[in-house]
Amino acid sequence: MTYCVGLKLDAGMVLLSDTRTNAGLDNISTYRKMFFFEEPGERVIAIMTAGSLSVTQTTLGRLQEAIEDPEADHTTSIMKADSMLQVASIIGDTLNRTRREISEQTRDLNQQASASMIVAGQRKGGEMRLFLVYPQGNFIMATDDTPFLQIGEHKYGKPILDRVVTPETNLADAQKAVLLSMDSTLRSNLSVGMPLDLAVIERDGLRITHRRRILDGDPDFMAMSAAWSAALRDSFGKVGS
Repeated sequence: MTYCVGLKLDAGMVLLSDTRTNAGLDNISTYRKMFFFEEPGERVIAIMTAGSLSVTQTTLGRLQEAIEDPEADHTTSIMKADSMLQVASIIGDTLNRTRREISEQTRDLNQQASASMIVAGQRKGGEMRLFLVYPQGNFIMATDDTPFLQIGEHKYGKPILDRVVTPETNLADAQKAVLLSMDSTLRSNLSVGMPLDLAVIERDGLRITHRRRILDGDPDFMAMSAAWSAALRDSFGKVGS
């Protein structure tokens, strides 16, 4: 399974994904779920994926082919699109077409191929945008009222985001929030696992400002997890019955 989360804040965007795709006693696979398309100073686009690997990998491959096509234009390439809204539309159309084709191919196996994506980015002269693209190709956008979007196993990591994240949250606290959201998910669901991929896109930076892979046993992540657990136990003890 998967857990990916993206925050859209006044100061920029923070993205985090795990890398586990299959979980079992003797079958655990790791695949990157965060991908970047970047022309520094002109536009930056990040995509996080959840669901069928065949759908997500084929979709990303088709998006890359469209970028490299010599005849690509603003209607076919996310690197030429006139707005982030058009970027989301291109990705949604590609995802929906790919999902339908693969579902048709596997119909005799009674398998339904499905996938969803979080798309984040900004183009020169435009605003930052954060979208959740559904398997059918339609999408929703993060707003000031709901400044974060999640895909995959989102229920365990949602409460802390609901409580602490606002558009005014600074980027340092935002990174802490998504990491603690992931920590809660890792503790409660074995289908989500390390390593983690973290990225930050500062407002109007038009590039990936910060990128980090967090490996299993990372001392900073372990210290944060331990401190959060201790703080929760302490707070729990102070709450009256």
